[in-house]
Amino acid sequence: MKRRLLLATPLALAACQHDLSKQDVNIRGLVPPLAFTMTDVQTGKQVTAADFKGSVVLLYFGYTNCPDVCPTTLYNMQRVQKAMGQAAAKVKVLFVTVDPDRDTPQVLTLYTALFGNNVVGLRGTPDELYALARRYRVVFSVVKTPVYSVTHSAAVYVFNARGQPEFIIAGLDTVKPDIDGIARDLTRVAAE
Repeated sequence: MKRRLLLATPLALAACQHDLSKQDVNIRGLVPPLAFTMTDVQTGKQVTAADFKGSVVLLYFGYTNCPDVCPTTLYNMQRVQKAMGQAAAKVKVLFVTVDPDRDTPQVLTLYTALFGNNVVGLRGTPDELYALARRYRVVFSVVKTPVYSVTHSAAVYVFNARGQPEFIIAGLDTVKPDIDGIARDLTRVAAE
């Protein structure tokens, strides 16, 4: 009996594993669950991770004046969701601005609306923003002089409907991302 149990355990664990798209990196158990407090720019109200329970959350850090990475990433997120079909109804994209001085609520609301009605623009106080960036090891900087410049990491963090980390999508800012593979991975998470 003991031997059968030992043999069954690796098989059960193997059944829980699946192949991810080449652009998706498993982060289960490596990063903490979704947690934050920020302001939803459309409503002006404070929101937390609890407000998004039941949705698959795609967490992305960027800024509206980004010339290439942010709009390409958000456009490709739209393409992925289209490939997901009806499962995309469970997805919320949280776009966290790293440049709140220029990304006013009005600017951020207009910008996020360009990429779908499930994209939520979030702004935070400096403490809220830095706490969230530290939590997920996101790197960004805003230099205002002599030339205003912003840099940020481009990964998209995926959390399941319970707020648990699943994987990071890398390379959505590239010319030919694996739209179908990423859509399959997100559809699996949405079905859990």
